[in-house]
Amino acid sequence: ERERERKNTLRQPDQHLMWMFCRLLLWILVVYISIPLIIKLCPSIQAKLVFLNFVRIPYFIDLKHPSDQGLNHTCNFYLEPEVGLKIGVWHTVPAQMWKEAQGKEGNWYDSTFSSNHPVILYLHGNAGTRGGDHRVQLYKVLSSLGYHVVTFDYRGWGDSDGSPSEEGMTSDALFIYDWLKQRLDKMPLFIWGHSLGTGVATNLVRRLCDRGSPPDALILESPFTNIREEAKSHPFSMVYRYLPGFDWFFLDAITANNIRFASDENVNHISCPVLILHAEDDGVVPFHLGKKLYKIASQSKSLSGHKVHFVPFSSSLAYKHKFIYRSPELPNILSHHLMSVSSNGA
Repeated sequence: ERERERKNTLRQPDQHLMWMFCRLLLWILVVYISIPLIIKLCPSIQAKLVFLNFVRIPYFIDLKHPSDQGLNHTCNFYLEPEVGLKIGVWHTVPAQMWKEAQGKEGNWYDSTFSSNHPVILYLHGNAGTRGGDHRVQLYKVLSSLGYHVVTFDYRGWGDSDGSPSEEGMTSDALFIYDWLKQRLDKMPLFIWGHSLGTGVATNLVRRLCDRGSPPDALILESPFTNIREEAKSHPFSMVYRYLPGFDWFFLDAITANNIRFASDENVNHISCPVLILHAEDDGVVPFHLGKKLYKIASQSKSLSGHKVHFVPFSSSLAYKHKFIYRSPELPNILSHHLMSVSSNGA
């Protein structure tokens, strides 16, 4: 009898562990099944996951003071693309103007657009703000190469008003582009998009080309073909990718929010030089999507006669999704592809 009691006592911890393990598995299964159902019933959740505008990293940055991020030749100001809608903008002047920029106000920065330096309009990706570290580092690189860099937070991002949408992001970009063109003489204006910003960039350039005023060049850093293919390839979708009905649960929810970012369609309506930069070890926007977009662009009739170039960065460099700015080859790449345009513009 005592031996039986001893064995039962020994079994109890094992049974308890097994019960806890089964309970954990049940909870995981419930959560796994619930997420697709919740997203299907509330497609607005999927829109938030695409934009991630509520993720503000770094959290404690004061966007009114770009000098806090080491950009002490940068001016912060606000524009209204629509009545009552304010968006935050940064203008970083070329590094050659650094000394002169100290202590200057907005009017001085505005006057510098008449200088003999090209301008890059930078369209950032999802999450974070115009003050994200990898973005700031790129501004510094571009400024050191003699470019004005103008960037902004779309409506719903950072300290900008409103709520995000593909149409709103594209409208904001078009407004800033037109605002810049009014201040530039003959100097080139390039459009640079990164990640989700590449979708905004191709939307913008398609609109500009449709109205007969294409930009001087388009730079796409870590681009994708369209948002459905990107969502299907994103690491977050890995656990659901082979679930029956994946498209219906997840991708159709994106489409229901009028989110397309169809760069693969847009490149068939674009008529300006295109430069694509992509790291082979990009874990957010897979390299094969950037390569696929390049193949589509290189066969586009609207781009025939324009330079379309794809620059891959080896996995050994570890640039991943947002560190291409670290490449020592970037100045030569930009010089080769953009300086000829700058010379023609000048």
